[in-house]
Amino acid sequence: MGEPLLDLYYAPTPNGWKITIALEEMGLPYNVVPVDLLRGDQFSDDFLKISPNGRMPALIDRSTHPPVTVFESGAILIYLALGGWLIFRVFV
Repeated sequence: MGEPLLDLYYAPTPNGWKITIALEEMGLPYNVVPVDLLRGDQFSDDFLKISPNGRMPALIDRSTHPPVTVFESGAILIYLALGGWLIFRVFV
């Protein structure tokens, strides 16, 4: 099996846990990219390109072209529940 196509920008907070629980329950492979909130990683230029409001967690889905970024736990859960690409096809 190839490398996971989902990158989860994660810190161990309740919002981060929601996403890891959902990904595990769905059986979806993913990479964890640690976000150090105490160091302020969520305000770095690189992270703000993924999550413009600096909120964590954030997800990059590299199974689409171009890759899709989704941020905030509620939006990520909806994206995953609808099969990812479907939400963008229907609502965007």
